[in-house]
Amino acid sequence: MNQIDQLESRSIHILREAYAAFDNLCMLWSIGKDSTVMLWLARKAFFGHVPFPLVHIDTSFKIPEMIRYRDELTRRWGLNMVVGQNREALDERRTFPDGAIDRLTCCRVLKTDALRNTLSGNWPRLRFNHESDRYEVDADTEPYTGVIVGVRADEEGSRSKERYFSPRDRGNEWDIGDQPPEFWNQYKTDFAPGTHVRIHPLLDWTELNIWEYIHRESIPTVSLYYDQGEGSRYRSLGCYPCTNPVQSTARNTADIIKELRTGKFVRVAERAGRAQDKDDGGGLETLRREGYM
Repeated sequence: MNQIDQLESRSIHILREAYAAFDNLCMLWSIGKDSTVMLWLARKAFFGHVPFPLVHIDTSFKIPEMIRYRDELTRRWGLNMVVGQNREALDERRTFPDGAIDRLTCCRVLKTDALRNTLSGNWPRLRFNHESDRYEVDADTEPYTGVIVGVRADEEGSRSKERYFSPRDRGNEWDIGDQPPEFWNQYKTDFAPGTHVRIHPLLDWTELNIWEYIHRESIPTVSLYYDQGEGSRYRSLGCYPCTNPVQSTARNTADIIKELRTGKFVRVAERAGRAQDKDDGGGLETLRREGYM
């Protein structure tokens, strides 16, 4: 068994453990490469069916290709797709692109607050109705107590402090110093009532592993990851006012793997194109403590 097979096997094991342990389970789908690999793994783990809803936090400033891709796969794979937004902030134009607040505050309002209130059921959710082929207000307001997230330890400093099963409090806030020990394949899945748990099936994967798996499995990804003839592509996807591409002529997965193996970006952080990381001193620990992805 090679490294990719081992990573796949562990991730599938964790997904099945999570499904067995948590009644109100969902998976966050940011539409990026990592969470799409996680979605692919979930379909493998449950034989082509994803038995829990996928949740996307839509800031309304996502790159349009991302939203088209989300809805295309939702239809193609028959996904139970739920979307959450901070409608109040958007309607009042309290955002960074509207000039009302700084980038970090915008992330807190449109991502962290939207995520916490969507997961808790405090705010209305939209669910894709496959019969009407549109998003409609979801009647289900039950909170999600287990949330599967496509976090990788190598991607950003604060994420390296996570566990496979990482507890949060009732408000989704993260106490980094209160993490359960995890030995080999022994995971703590029994938590006190009211504990909110983030599950990280991709924790030990690297950026290279992700692209090697995408290449091996022929997983469909957003075209933004590949050069469109302008000598640049995105390594990490976010909101268009705060996300910049990197110089690259990679036209396919094999080209991206070659770039990563030859060390093209060895001194460039994967999220270097995400402006909010720089505003937070190069890390996301402040936002992640509050419940950010």
